[in-house]
Amino acid sequence: MDLDDLDIFRSVVREGGVTRAAAHLHRVPSNVTTRIKQFEERLGVALFRRQGRSLALTEAGRTLLGHAEKLLQMADQAEQDLRGGAVRGVLRLGSLESAAGARLPPILSAFYARYPDVAIELQTGTTRALLRQLSGFEIEAAFVSEPFERRSLSSVHVFDEDLVLITGKGATTIREAVALGGRTVVAFPHGCSYRARLVAWLDGEGASPERVLEMNSYHAIVACVAAGTGAAIVPSEMLDYAVLSDTVQRHPLPERLRRNRTHLVWTGEASAPLQALMALLPKPAVDARAA
Repeated sequence: MDLDDLDIFRSVVREGGVTRAAAHLHRVPSNVTTRIKQFEERLGVALFRRQGRSLALTEAGRTLLGHAEKLLQMADQAEQDLRGGAVRGVLRLGSLESAAGARLPPILSAFYARYPDVAIELQTGTTRALLRQLSGFEIEAAFVSEPFERRSLSSVHVFDEDLVLITGKGATTIREAVALGGRTVVAFPHGCSYRARLVAWLDGEGASPERVLEMNSYHAIVACVAAGTGAAIVPSEMLDYAVLSDTVQRHPLPERLRRNRTHLVWTGEASAPLQALMALLPKPAVDARAA
């Protein structure tokens, strides 16, 4: 199987279409289209199907993508070994917005200083969205939060988070979920593990919010809470870096809800760039739950 064909196929998947893949590969679109058609004819299967104005992977295409990622990664590793073991290439990471904003900057800065030949592509999302991208080989690894389904994933515990409940200034201290009954909860869309914790706390005490207002960034969540819209659960360290952080009131959560872990997860064998990144990650203190 030609690695060049695999690279073209993977680029079409990653870039979301032939035109952008051609620009990424410095080819003309007609050449990419021809190569994909020839590849499909040689394999005897269709790799893509037309979905509106875009392309979607067929079942055969999804199967091939997993193999393509592994084969191209092995080729990159072989080249690195032959060049004296220098770490180079592209490391595609996913991360929770909280980790990307508060935890990762010093780590990625140190990584870049040590491995300038590695290009890091970072995108953020909820735990559920990141795991979906990981299973689709859109990213190589992701920083996700508990709880999540490990299945065949490899994982390492990297950060401990302290979660806090926030409301507008001047609110009475909230110690029980029932105090949030009938109020608005501000949170990320479904798939956010912090939102799941808040909902579980409410359900466990027979309380339910009037509505859930969905936002796509912590800055928006904090701004809404500061304006008196409702309440939210956020990582304490992220809040320390957030704009308007001094305009909200923090409330302690029960111990079982307050402590949370962030994990780095990946599938298959970690590439050389990913192994290099893992070597720079902090080693969290072991707590009673890990003992």
